[in-house]
Amino acid sequence: MKSNINIILAFLAVMSLATGGIFVKLSSLPPINTALYRILFSLIFLFPFVYKKIRAIDKKSWVIILFSGIFLAIDLILWNTSFHYTSVANANLFVNLVPFTTVPLSYFLFKEKPGKNFLIGLSVSVIGIMVLMWGKFNISGNGSYKGDLLAFLASVFYGLFLLSVYKVRAKADAATIMFISGLGSIPVLFLTAGVTEGIMIPQTSREIGILLGLALCSQILGQGLLSYCLGKISILLSSVIILSQPVFAAIYAYFLFSEILTIKEILGIIIILTGVYYAKKQPEQSVTSCPQV
Repeated sequence: MKSNINIILAFLAVMSLATGGIFVKLSSLPPINTALYRILFSLIFLFPFVYKKIRAIDKKSWVIILFSGIFLAIDLILWNTSFHYTSVANANLFVNLVPFTTVPLSYFLFKEKPGKNFLIGLSVSVIGIMVLMWGKFNISGNGSYKGDLLAFLASVFYGLFLLSVYKVRAKADAATIMFISGLGSIPVLFLTAGVTEGIMIPQTSREIGILLGLALCSQILGQGLLSYCLGKISILLSSVIILSQPVFAAIYAYFLFSEILTIKEILGIIIILTGVYYAKKQPEQSVTSCPQV
């Protein structure tokens, strides 16, 4: 019975994570300003739960987690911007190709050798990406490939964020890591938004509500609940459940933005998800199974 409840909670967590792109598209603020307020509001929500824990972390770990926020900031900048060029489903799909960054770099940094499953998964996913991207590179002005590329680059920087805190995660829980890294990301987001968009302040209750929803649903509820569930269900089962995130995002986008996936795009997504599933079947490498938040 407890197992079933944890599975349901895991699906609820992934459904919450999938709302991230929806709130970004609904936000009337520019993408980098939206990312800035996402982190800012999440820090306010997280502080009461972590203020005692952050004082117990050693100085070296503090510095590592703080500087990891630079990668987190770049990830959010790229991901939020990608929604201006591609669909919610595609952006959620490409941003979750994190294993293809973390697994190879884990080999060079931590001598964690990628297994056969990763190589099979990589090959399958490359085929899926080719199917999904086929026809998007044309001279008609369709910029969808730009959004897909930005989302994939976001996955690279999120992978770098995960790797940068890989060795200190035993000293801090997920909420504490997200809080400290959030502090590190604020200056980057503030400066980038100021230079490219200008700092904007939400004026209406609708604007504030969307930003609060982004922080609560995607950053707090989604990631927090998933972190809890990952300790309660098997890593393979959680990996399969995490793969449903682009599906939920596509369903949300269909009803809210009338985004319709073609048969070719659906086929490409299925092939990529299959490849990611095989790639994530890496023993003793939980860093590869963390989804984008």
